[in-house]
Amino acid sequence: MTVVYLPAAAPPPRAAFAISRKVGNAVARNKVRRRLRSILRELESPVAGEQLPNGTYLLTTRPGVAELPYSELSGLVSSACRAVTGADRSAR
Repeated sequence: MTVVYLPAAAPPPRAAFAISRKVGNAVARNKVRRRLRSILRELESPVAGEQLPNGTYLLTTRPGVAELPYSELSGLVSSACRAVTGADRSAR
């Protein structure tokens, strides 16, 4: 999982997804895309305790991401987003 972050002042955070065909067929890729959107929506919510900084995020995936449990994928996305935005300096 790779996340690229471009800071911006205008809310809300925007996201784009680069999901390779190596991840699986169209059904599997769409499932991964829906899961990633859901995870980002949870991270964007101020109720979650941490909020994504405004900007544009590009999430790229690798083969095998479709088989990850939701909780593990959520943890990967959360830690990657914290690392690229500078919220967690120890993750770099």
